[in-house]
Amino acid sequence: MDMTVLSIVLAVAMLAMLALGVWVSLTLVGIGVLGLLLSGNDQIGLLFATSSWGASTGWSLTALPMFIWMGEVLFRTKLSEDLFKGLSPWLSGLPGKLLHVNILSCGIFAAVSGSSAATAATIGRMTLPELKAQGYSDRMAIGTLAGSGTLGLLIPPSIILIVYGVAAEVSIGRLFIAGALPGLMLIVLFMGYTMIWALLNKNELPRNEHKRIGFSEKIKALRMLLPIVGLIIFVLGSIYGGLTTPTEAAALGVFGALLLAAATGSLSLQSFNESLLGAVKSSCMIGLILVGAHFLTLAMGFLGIPRGLAEWIGGMTLSSFELLLYLTALFVILGCFLDGISVVVLTVAVVLPMVQQAGIDLLWFGIYIVLVVEMAQITPPVGFNLFVIQALTGKDILYVARAALPFFLIIMAALFLIGWFPEIVTYLPQTMRGS
Repeated sequence: MDMTVLSIVLAVAMLAMLALGVWVSLTLVGIGVLGLLLSGNDQIGLLFATSSWGASTGWSLTALPMFIWMGEVLFRTKLSEDLFKGLSPWLSGLPGKLLHVNILSCGIFAAVSGSSAATAATIGRMTLPELKAQGYSDRMAIGTLAGSGTLGLLIPPSIILIVYGVAAEVSIGRLFIAGALPGLMLIVLFMGYTMIWALLNKNELPRNEHKRIGFSEKIKALRMLLPIVGLIIFVLGSIYGGLTTPTEAAALGVFGALLLAAATGSLSLQSFNESLLGAVKSSCMIGLILVGAHFLTLAMGFLGIPRGLAEWIGGMTLSSFELLLYLTALFVILGCFLDGISVVVLTVAVVLPMVQQAGIDLLWFGIYIVLVVEMAQITPPVGFNLFVIQALTGKDILYVARAALPFFLIIMAALFLIGWFPEIVTYLPQTMRGS
């Protein structure tokens, strides 16, 4: 069968399976099997066994369930609530006040959960009722949550960066550190926009918006904030300093989260079991997706699709900018229907040969792809994170999408910034010990 016809058949079959609600992992395996059958390869069982073993036994993958468990512990104990209470007094002097708690809480929680949906859901449960009770604009409360909730994909330790690192064979530790400055840049951009909005829309803020909070109250709140911030600094600092691998840092992070939860008296046998079960469920889901993606990658390698695509792109003589423009559109469209991890595992095998042929740094490309997937998660009107927030608020999905639109545009601006100034991504990894 002609390569072009085969590619179209497989693409249509994949879209049809996804539209029918078939699990992503089973879709990937099914498309791999179909491709091998159409090409006349009858060694499907052997290839699947080999690829499954290779996909599930990589040492770097052991960091994945650990980081997920660390986020689950924080989500199911008092620590996430302490994060909100600890931040609030320190942001009392900024225009927009508690709206910034949404942004910074998501930024901090993202650094210990690694999941976009978990970040939006956890912080939203705490902040949205409080913001509504105090009289803040519903639209802005939802918008700040939608935008900053995506930080769970970028700020390390990020689950999606682990998945990309394994697929692209890029150092996970370097990817984690590369995501730090872009993550901080996004937080600053979100907060800057929020302050400008607050100054222009004072009538949509509560009357006590400018009430000052004493220094003693701030110091008291700091006691609730420091444990989580300390855990983040410890986990990321140990990786940056070359003291631990990401896997070792993840294990220490879980131990630290359990220790903090026990110290605050919120770790019970029930919360421990729930956090462990939640981590197992999420890890198994991601593991199955990775197994399916690995098999599909192997099948496409036998079919010669990645090589053919790379040669086709090379023949078009596209510039790096044009290639990234096309890829951005592809990732945003896929992100409207799939979660971020699925987008990465579905596309990396096909895209990486093109990216390498264009001479684009794979480390930089990892952060680029995460930023694009962040945009896709809040792409009006069907971004994945929008549904999470709709479930929390009960608002119409179009209302949530309109609220998220300014933050979608801010992430797009951040994408252009790392394109113009790639050092935002590459500087810190270059200063790492052993880099």
